[in-house]
Amino acid sequence: MKRAFITFALIQAIFMPAIAQKIETGNSDRKQIIHLKTALDHLTIIELGEPVLQVASGSPSFRVEWRENKVFVQPTEPKTRTNLFIWTATQRLNYELEPAGSVGDMDFAVDQLPVRSNPVVSSKTPPQPAPTNISDVLLEAKPVRLQSKHGSKPIEVRISDLYENDGHLLVHYTLFNYGTDTYAVRAPEVFQLHGVRAMQSLYGLTNFQLSDEQASKLKIERRIPVKVIEQKVQSKKIAPGGSATGFVSFEVASSSEPTVLSFEFPAVTNSASRSGPPVAAYLVR
Repeated sequence: MKRAFITFALIQAIFMPAIAQKIETGNSDRKQIIHLKTALDHLTIIELGEPVLQVASGSPSFRVEWRENKVFVQPTEPKTRTNLFIWTATQRLNYELEPAGSVGDMDFAVDQLPVRSNPVVSSKTPPQPAPTNISDVLLEAKPVRLQSKHGSKPIEVRISDLYENDGHLLVHYTLFNYGTDTYAVRAPEVFQLHGVRAMQSLYGLTNFQLSDEQASKLKIERRIPVKVIEQKVQSKKIAPGGSATGFVSFEVASSSEPTVLSFEFPAVTNSASRSGPPVAAYLVR
């Protein structure tokens, strides 16, 4: 009987900490504050369903790092609490980091559920986006600002305005030929930039076209091609001193965080048939 009791006590001592330590599953809600319990000399992992773009912590008492879709949190002091924000392309998550406690009570890992998308409606014919009304574009288009005037490049792009509706973005632009050779025009390729780090906050640059200097200082993890729905350019060639307008319409995920888009036009080819880098424009929306 005594031996049985000792065996049970040993099993209980071994497995009790494992039962107390938690691997949580959390819902993604930007209005919710998630309390995270940590322990000294231990790592807590937050795993999301999409890549992390940026994190911010209110105190250096917690070491916070991230790789792809995982955020690693480790306390360095015993009696400090602070907050933590995590941004992805579609959401912001809010955490309250509790003071380091016992290992048995800590959160080992938090699996953050992705944002729920609208349910898919079964149909033989996929739903088509409603046609854009020209009066809506004229009345509701947002002007795009540019901080600097044109520079010394032979071909420059000026994004004048954008119109967004139901997951679609329409961007209106003008190409200017300041060079000495005729420029062959083609509709641009569109990319959404992920993992962008800038010298200044992108929140203050919403609906801005970045200057060449601002664009050159961007730190970008990767570029993802955007599905273009419709595009049109006024002319296929621009003579020196001339210009041509155009628009491009594409699908874009809605987000409460700033998004950087790049538009790449054909490179300039001079009279010696030498091509330079693509003509690019960067938009923050």
